Amino acid sequence: MNSWVRLHEQDHVVIALQPFAKGDMLTLENGAELVLQEEVPKGHKVLTKAVRTGEHVLKFGYSIGVAKEDIKPGSWVHTHNMGTGLKGVLDYKYEQIAIEQGDIAGGGSGKLGSAAQDAERTFQGFVRESGDVGIRNEIWIINTVGCINKTCEIVARKAHALYDGRVDGVYHFAHPFGCSQLGDDLVHTQKLLASLVNHPNAAGVLVIGLGCENNQIDAFKRAIGEHSPERVKFLKSQEAEDEIEEALELVEQLVLYAERFQREPVPVSKLKLGLKCGGSDGLSGITANPLVGAVSDRLIEAGGTAILTEVPEMFGAEKILMGRAADEQVFDKIVHLINDFKQYFIKHDQEIYENPSPGNKAGGISTLEEKSLGCTQKGGHAIVQDVVPYGERITSSGLNLLEAPGNDLVSVTALSAGGAHIVLFTTGRGTPFGGPVPTVKIATNSELAGRKKNWIDFNAGQLLEDKSMEMLTDELWEQLISLASGEIQTNNERNGFKEIAIFKDGVIL
Repeated sequence: MNSWVRLHEQDHVVIALQPFAKGDMLTLENGAELVLQEEVPKGHKVLTKAVRTGEHVLKFGYSIGVAKEDIKPGSWVHTHNMGTGLKGVLDYKYEQIAIEQGDIAGGGSGKLGSAAQDAERTFQGFVRESGDVGIRNEIWIINTVGCINKTCEIVARKAHALYDGRVDGVYHFAHPFGCSQLGDDLVHTQKLLASLVNHPNAAGVLVIGLGCENNQIDAFKRAIGEHSPERVKFLKSQEAEDEIEEALELVEQLVLYAERFQREPVPVSKLKLGLKCGGSDGLSGITANPLVGAVSDRLIEAGGTAILTEVPEMFGAEKILMGRAADEQVFDKIVHLINDFKQYFIKHDQEIYENPSPGNKAGGISTLEEKSLGCTQKGGHAIVQDVVPYGERITSSGLNLLEAPGNDLVSVTALSAGGAHIVLFTTGRGTPFGGPVPTVKIATNSELAGRKKNWIDFNAGQLLEDKSMEMLTDELWEQLISLASGEIQTNNERNGFKEIAIFKDGVIL
């Protein structure tokens, strides 16, 4: 096995698969030997071709930044000698792409699995009265305001114990908002929470309010829209003599309603996958993200849906996504998605390209364009069918872009609210976090997968060892179908890590 990897013949760098010391020697594909000029950490970049000051450094076949100084072959390339080449808000021009038959749905590799066979695959899901499909039969408690987090937590804990075995669990998702918010900020909170109420993994939902908050139950009902009174119950705490006792009575009614639903065969085309990376490292764009992209393409080719978010981590790679827009209308939506998020940075006097995070840098990612080029690989090669605002639900099959920041908790919550049944979460650093829906942690490297077995659900690091992309795609595909069928759980489910976070951008009174 090589001690380094390169993705594209035009690349100026190789990625170290182990730590190297100064003076160590690498043998490249052409037989040339490269003496390392300095120590290089695992997952970081080694320059293979001389680059002068101001010249672009290539990885993935694209520029990942500009040299700050003349850099010699064998040098460690990182933030000390390379900076971002991204500047300001850009103008974009639509160019119609030639879409061949079959490409609109999935990007059409045709290599990973048979689309015809996959389209006939089923999983064991719950078909709701609305026609939506869930993969869990849970009861969710949604509070309109953060003041009653503890009340809802007590209700959920008591109900979870009371109804263990009758439903797949009773869960509450704490948050600090719903009061003292104004205008669009309040509307965004309402939309996000309303979309969670409408998620089909929840067989029944208890909405608990306080009574004096901005997010009043009557207004929140309008945000929820049409709903079954058997599936969604409401309680105002200030009007109840014993809010915990009354809440438990309502949960009992919801459990009785939930017990009407049984698992039944459902076409795999009904599945919606959320695509997310967090705590990325230098291998994210080489192992886990391309693997998720292959699974995303496979699901879309079978008629399913994938949702890509983390808008600031599209900066620098946005033209790739724009080039895959289904039509000019979708192209315009992508342009607004990108530029509106850049204006959000500008409005708050922040540097647009202030990324990656300290953890990303420690893992070997030097610039935002490097992170973005790896991040967008989770979207595979599919045509972008739609762009959806923050807090709203996905309505188009195929690949969708969803407005949300890169923050792990906020973006996974947005993906869940958007309708994702499962979130595929790639990581090179590791995190125990899980969203409201099953959150599959996919390690970029085997060391992390072996060290954090209670966090990691799948090891994409095997791509650098003894497994091919086709083999691992098949394995992850089958694991997802088992997960959707309730045959297995993710670590975040087993450990009770089910949380939400809401995007905040506004005045608090």
